[in-house]
Amino acid sequence: MTNGLFIGLVTLDLIYLADSPPQNNQKIVAIDYSVAAGGPATNAAVTFSYLGNQATVLGVVGSHPTGQLIRGDLATYQVAIADLQPTIDLAPPVSSIIVTQATGQRAVVSINAVKTQATSASIPANILENVAIVLIDGHQMAVGYSIAQMAKAQNIPVVIDGGSWKPGFEEILPFVDYAICSANFHPPNCQTSQQVFAYLSKFNIPHIAITHGEQPIQYWSCNQTGILDVPKIQAVDTLGAGDIFHGGFCHYILKESFTDALAMAANIAANSCQFFGTRRWMDFI
Repeated sequence: MTNGLFIGLVTLDLIYLADSPPQNNQKIVAIDYSVAAGGPATNAAVTFSYLGNQATVLGVVGSHPTGQLIRGDLATYQVAIADLQPTIDLAPPVSSIIVTQATGQRAVVSINAVKTQATSASIPANILENVAIVLIDGHQMAVGYSIAQMAKAQNIPVVIDGGSWKPGFEEILPFVDYAICSANFHPPNCQTSQQVFAYLSKFNIPHIAITHGEQPIQYWSCNQTGILDVPKIQAVDTLGAGDIFHGGFCHYILKESFTDALAMAANIAANSCQFFGTRRWMDFI
């Protein structure tokens, strides 16, 4: 079984399906709801596990009672947790998400990992033993930086989830093999995709891709550029689609070419958008 290490944000996601987000001073009744562990690295790990691998999330859960909901959800999907701060009694970050039924678009409120930043001293010993691939989402930057260096020294491929630019990414980029970014990823002085490709290529990253939701994926691989179409679907819920894409990519890139891995990951992510929440797609696909 292939082992993957996913470093970053661990949240508790409270997900509601509604006709629309509430306006000021308005109360609304949800059509449906779901409670699940969340965060880019965490959702990617769940997908990686679902595809037949062993996934470990390296992040902060702690000892607060809320964390038991996170642990229970991840245990259901056979995802291991390597807790960077197992004794911290601070509630894990909670994300409240409202998905608009008609469009699948979402509104999110979260504090992310700003209150639960760990240091490299918290990294468990031998964390990379038997690991075949590493994903870093940037929400635990100090830990991600240390792991990226260690992985590079051991020839373990490093993937970054560039959902948005975070200070400190520039230190990790020299160790990255695959930069898979969203259209919202804007390094300093970069607004266009061309500027992002130029910025990342300066770090000698061999493979770069930028996703654009339902629009084609742009990629740069070994000095070759191109675009890949993504499946056309009627979206029910786009929440977590990028995270699921990254988890799928980590699975496929160990067996396929860069472009094939992108295309296959796009299929998984598109399929997930046809179901409410970040887990139900796995019951049907």
